[in-house]
Amino acid sequence: MPAEALEARKDKSYTSPQRKLVHFFEKSRDHWKAKCFDAKVTVKRLKNRVHFLARSKDHWKSRVKELETELARLQIREQDREAEIAILQKRLLNRRQR
Repeated sequence: MPAEALEARKDKSYTSPQRKLVHFFEKSRDHWKAKCFDAKVTVKRLKNRVHFLARSKDHWKSRVKELETELARLQIREQDREAEIAILQKRLLNRRQR
């Protein structure tokens, strides 16, 4: 603090009784401490929530990739079976024509 500010604080005199000032200042201090504590709790809760959501997002991303891989594998398998069915149908048709 600059020297001028310290001097201004020293010269400041309160007209209220000291007991009332002490009560007022304690109440004021307790209020901002509680407000600060609540803010810290809120920040911690929100950080935890963000961490949880990030982990959940990563989990679901990996799950989607697994399912996409499985879907691609099943689609290839289905195409192979359809091709095999088409070949078998042609053979059956050729046998009937003989």
